[in-house]
Amino acid sequence: MQKRTPLHEAYDRFRAVVITTFVFSFAINLLLFAAPLYMLQIYDRVLGTRNEYTLVMISLITLFLMMVYGILEYVRSRMLVRAGMQFDEVLSRSLFSRAVRLRISNPNGGAEQILSDGNKVREFLTGSGILAFFDAPWVPIFIIVCFLFHPWLGYLALFGAVVIFALALINEYSTRTQLKAANNAAQGASQFAGTVLQNAEVIRSMGMEKALGERWKERHGEMLDAQADASDKAGTILTFQKFFRMVIQSAILGLGAYLALHQEISPGIMIAASIMMGRALQPVEQGVAQWKQFVTARQAHDRLKRLFEMIPGDEERTELPVPIGHLQVENLTSVLPGTRTPFLKNINFVLEPGKTLSVIGPSGSGKSSLIRHLVGVWPAVNGTVRIDGAEIAHWDAEQIGRYVGYLPQEVRLFAGTIAENISRFQSGESEDVVKAAMMAGVHDMVLRLPGGYETQVGDNGAQLSGGQRQRIGLARAIYSMPKLVILDEPNSNLDSEGETALFEAIKAMKAAGITIVLVTHKTNLLAISDQVLIMRDGIMQAFTTPQELFKPTTANVQRVGQQQVQPAAQSA
Repeated sequence: MQKRTPLHEAYDRFRAVVITTFVFSFAINLLLFAAPLYMLQIYDRVLGTRNEYTLVMISLITLFLMMVYGILEYVRSRMLVRAGMQFDEVLSRSLFSRAVRLRISNPNGGAEQILSDGNKVREFLTGSGILAFFDAPWVPIFIIVCFLFHPWLGYLALFGAVVIFALALINEYSTRTQLKAANNAAQGASQFAGTVLQNAEVIRSMGMEKALGERWKERHGEMLDAQADASDKAGTILTFQKFFRMVIQSAILGLGAYLALHQEISPGIMIAASIMMGRALQPVEQGVAQWKQFVTARQAHDRLKRLFEMIPGDEERTELPVPIGHLQVENLTSVLPGTRTPFLKNINFVLEPGKTLSVIGPSGSGKSSLIRHLVGVWPAVNGTVRIDGAEIAHWDAEQIGRYVGYLPQEVRLFAGTIAENISRFQSGESEDVVKAAMMAGVHDMVLRLPGGYETQVGDNGAQLSGGQRQRIGLARAIYSMPKLVILDEPNSNLDSEGETALFEAIKAMKAAGITIVLVTHKTNLLAISDQVLIMRDGIMQAFTTPQELFKPTTANVQRVGQQQVQPAAQSA
């Protein structure tokens, strides 16, 4: 039995409204008979009898039916919009979380596009595309009425509907490959552009703008070529469809006139049959017009289905006691996300609560990869990371997040105020924000800013310097006094004042009994560490103390010289 996912739940929520909407569609399509019947009465009764009273009465009745038709259309539209909101509410609860995890596990997996896929499906389900499907069952009924008027009229209406439907199928199969290629090319070009524009300063300053622009243009051109090919084919089919629609509409009037001349039908039936055939062709034409949106929604549905099947939801986990910060790594082995290349190999160590561990090693030795395992964003191939004896994967993500602080090597802040970024966008007390800022030594710096703690940092903290972002990131890591703080090159962008503040912050955290793991390449941080882990080529070379490391032996002097003084931007 297929496991139910939030996507199934969202469709279930939408399905309940769809049934009601279908009932409304039944009434709406039934009311569409009002116009041809009105014309039939006008031509066959009113013009023949010249009775003004009959004209007024059937006009009032038709007007009333049209008013009911308009009200039902309005209600049906609002019902679909509300159903779409419910669909989005159910889906969005877990979609963002899965997109984040997809980005971590596979950086090139299209996580950004996944977030818009839910909107594409919802837009189809709440727009005119789904209404074409609701109205489609009425096509045979309208054609049958044309047959009741006269068999020839029925055959002509049937022929028109079949041809237009066939054009829709031809459009689908002739453009499917090109549209898929265009979508993939657009996704690749967008990801490439996003990555490039994040480094706009480097591009501009080093004359790389033209070369990278050409590279983006090539990828963008692939999308345009595929899209143009699909549009050319679709445009040809749609042009023929419009031409055929005009021809068939004129043909039924001409055929009706011929039959009326031979007194096989009345003039009223001729006009009514023309209107009825228009009603029969309308859902088919809508299906042709909305086919691209349907294809887009179907592709988005397929991606969402694969996402929910590939990345299961977080299991409900029993809340564990507040940790004290005991960190244990057992036989940790891992590969780089999206690859099969082993990177960390059989790492083992134990860090007691309140102790500080410095991780050192040359560039590419696996320091930052180890850090990502310690905070639980990368899964291990073998072995485990334990916090207070429990595997990190067994902790509830929201719970353990309250007790872990993380300062990545490349600090990213989010659009909002400094206070919001420090508080991790949670509704916390202002005194906790200020306390974290003071412990991180950033309080005075924040007060010097024009808006203080309410200063907007912009996307990615663009309104702040690299050093300011790093210091704000440190305050965010310390916020709410976590039990374990992990710092990856915390002094890579700091000036002397910032380094002094960092040094004091680490001492304050040690005094508060916080367990600290930090990647560093400067000896001043080693001096306040309790343990030192030396990495090389993904292997733990030594787990020792600073005192042992700095004993004046020849081997230690050479080893320290090899591990230190690595540029922060190059660390693993």
